[in-house]
Amino acid sequence: MAANVFPFRDIRAAPDPVLEAGPVAHGPLPVPLVLDNGSFQIRAGWACPGLDPGPEPRLQFRAVCARGRGGARGGAGPQVGNALGSLEPLRWMLRSPFDRNVPVNLELQELLFDYSFQHLGVSSQGCVDHPIVLTEAVCNPLYSRQMMSELLFECYGIPKVAYGIDSLFSFYHNKPKNSMSSGLIVSSGYQCTHILPILEGRLDAKNCKRINLGGSQAAGYLQRLLQLKYPGHLAAITLSRMEEILHEHSYIAEDYVEELQKWRCPDYYENNVHKMQLPFSSKLLGSTLTSEEKQERRQQQLRRLQELNARRREEKLQLDQERLERLLYVQELLEDGQMDQFHKALIELNMDSPEELQSYIQKLSLAVEQAKQKILQAEVNLEVDVVDSKPETPDLEQLEPSLEDVESMNDFDPLFSEETPEVEKPVATVQPVFNLAAYHQLFVGTERIRAPEIIFQPSLIGEEQAGIAETLQYILDRYPKDVQEMLVQNVFLTGGNTMYPGMKARMEKELLEMRPFQSSFQVQLALNPVLDAWYGARDWALRHLDDDEAWITRKEYEEKGGEYFKEHCASNIYVPIRLPKQASRSSEAQVPGKGPAAGGSSAGEQA
Repeated sequence: MAANVFPFRDIRAAPDPVLEAGPVAHGPLPVPLVLDNGSFQIRAGWACPGLDPGPEPRLQFRAVCARGRGGARGGAGPQVGNALGSLEPLRWMLRSPFDRNVPVNLELQELLFDYSFQHLGVSSQGCVDHPIVLTEAVCNPLYSRQMMSELLFECYGIPKVAYGIDSLFSFYHNKPKNSMSSGLIVSSGYQCTHILPILEGRLDAKNCKRINLGGSQAAGYLQRLLQLKYPGHLAAITLSRMEEILHEHSYIAEDYVEELQKWRCPDYYENNVHKMQLPFSSKLLGSTLTSEEKQERRQQQLRRLQELNARRREEKLQLDQERLERLLYVQELLEDGQMDQFHKALIELNMDSPEELQSYIQKLSLAVEQAKQKILQAEVNLEVDVVDSKPETPDLEQLEPSLEDVESMNDFDPLFSEETPEVEKPVATVQPVFNLAAYHQLFVGTERIRAPEIIFQPSLIGEEQAGIAETLQYILDRYPKDVQEMLVQNVFLTGGNTMYPGMKARMEKELLEMRPFQSSFQVQLALNPVLDAWYGARDWALRHLDDDEAWITRKEYEEKGGEYFKEHCASNIYVPIRLPKQASRSSEAQVPGKGPAAGGSSAGEQA
């Protein structure tokens, strides 16, 4: 393979097997189910107690559904996640329960839950008899949590549920013991990027900020860049392939402008450009064939056509012979004097008289004879063509010049020089060879850094938002100097969109520019930015399994409604709802730390 040429893998997801829960899940106490409900991917598994909880999560699939054609009319039912295989043929049918990172379509969310519980081997009849730890968005709107609680308690009959923020679960999973519990979390996912300040182990929800950019927008931007660059391959530049380029071939530039200057150097470009090989077929419609091959192809087509015509003649001849035999049988009835049967046969043949019958017999006999002659003639012609297919040789006697021609040629000898000129050798015309593989290559150069750069410079795609660095500076400015110094000592990066090479170095450079001279800071990247949220939720579930202060039970749901939730170290913060005056009489004193959570408008506020 040539240097820097990478074929697209076009991975097709394999359907998930239906797993068995195992003996651990059927112990004396129900084992919690942990669901990391992400807008890109859902990760589900058991929080099994013990020293070795196993290779969890057991189930990972894309958070998309597609309803088959036909639906209730007997067609294929809805398919979910890995059961879809390749997403591109179904791209126009894909549906997600998420609006940005908030689930809003509970019908589709139910399909995702059904798929998870079925493939995890939940065997309880009529309900899911396991506690559930479910991740949710930062400052999740009240309506979304209310619908989710209603779905889990009413539809699945779960005993209890706990909600937590995925990035906080990841934060605590990566936090060493006895280390500080304050810091800044930069969580960048498929749809959004959040910056969350943590003070003394609790989320400061009022100063959280969200940037409405993530991996989805980067993939769309990269697709537009390459489609403009290669208009001949519009259909082949798909979102799935752009996500593959982002995950495996993109990186964050430590200094964006300086990196662009490097790409202007031809040597640097040649050494660092990634040539993505699109699939192609070596057989073209206008492929170059020699004259012999073309002649052979014409003869094959002619032979095929002759065989087809001969088969049709034989079929028609057989039908005419059968009809002629029927008419001759009716004529024999007339000759034998069986008049009743003769008249019945005439009526079936739709004829009026014996003269008409005789006329039909004569015409049909003539047609049968002519068809037999044509078939014989076609066979003879085919044999002659095979015998006479040898190339004709010209008559050598006619090519010998006569004496008069020789004398006339001698008259022109003085006109030419006595030296015989050298015979020029025929120069073979060199046809330019069309490199089909090179035509189907996408040269991904500066696009490797331009697509992921949008989370630092949203203006690249026309978004009027602040990037990560500006938002981080804005949040720090809302705190006193001593709190700022404490927060920057633990800047934690998590989420699938922070896995680009160079992300940590870029954050350190941005902090170096915004912090005072000779001040210290620390940037840490999650060990597994994608799965650490699930691992953290599993650890939390095992530590707080018997802690009633962290779980919402079914009895509490029935008494206090779907808006009710309990705070814990990785949860959202309860924000009191300001009720209008006319409804003030219905407001009651609520226990601090428990109650309905407001939508948290600060999370929706863009920096």
